[in-house]
Amino acid sequence: MAGKKILMLTGEFTEEYEIFVFQQGMEAVGHTVHVICPDKKAGDKIQTSLHDFEGHQTYIERYGHLADINKTFSEVKPEEYDAVYCAGGRGPEYIRTDKRIQAMVKHFHDAKKPIFTICHGVQILVAVDGVVRGKNVAALGACEPEVKLAGGTYIDVKPTEAYVDGTMVSAKGWTGLAAFMRECLKVLGTEIRHGATAGSEKAAA
Repeated sequence: MAGKKILMLTGEFTEEYEIFVFQQGMEAVGHTVHVICPDKKAGDKIQTSLHDFEGHQTYIERYGHLADINKTFSEVKPEEYDAVYCAGGRGPEYIRTDKRIQAMVKHFHDAKKPIFTICHGVQILVAVDGVVRGKNVAALGACEPEVKLAGGTYIDVKPTEAYVDGTMVSAKGWTGLAAFMRECLKVLGTEIRHGATAGSEKAAA
């Protein structure tokens, strides 16, 4: 099977793990991931953030690494991609108001292509009418009211789990990335098979 092309929507202070782990994991199995940010060009960088819960009533935010943008925003043609991924963190809060981002999301929704969202990523989806309506969606708990107001059903998965509704895959946050990516790969039609290693075959002989 040929690799798929995935469009990753990010902004400044998007969650670091949700960029790097997803991108590298998908590329490791042969998919192409284009990381974009409004008005950024290929070769530019964005500041990421690290969120964690340390006993306060809400999460704490720290600086993450700089992430590379590998596709010029103005050159993106959504019809060339097989799926869209909305990474979480603080980035979604402001890029969702960008009409160009909204148009991209609408394309994937109207074309019934896979939509992947994690943590605050759902804030991008609820900004586009109809995308989460009638869908079961997992996200950070703080996004529950937005999911409900947009006509979706909030699913309170465990932090290490993911949820699938048709071709929409969602999860609560970066601690669920393993389960999330596993489900994304299934939706993309990617099969990973485990076989004997060269060393074990030799030993068995």
